[in-house]
Amino acid sequence: MSQSESNLPTGLSQPAQRALAGAGFSHLEQLTRVSEPEILALHGMGPKAMQLLREALAEKGWSFAATPAR
Repeated sequence: MSQSESNLPTGLSQPAQRALAGAGFSHLEQLTRVSEPEILALHGMGPKAMQLLREALAEKGWSFAATPAR
């Protein structure tokens, strides 16, 4: 896979793909630096997309970043 190719799950909806691309996310490892609420706040992201992302991260032994304490 080249640097420019995305390794995000292929089952993501078009709105979710656009939301992630618009925010600069094209690789799973980038998602380990942000929290779930940050990704869910992107317009176009929904529960199904979040579940696909969680599963794809878990397959690699990764997860979203912890939600910052208030």
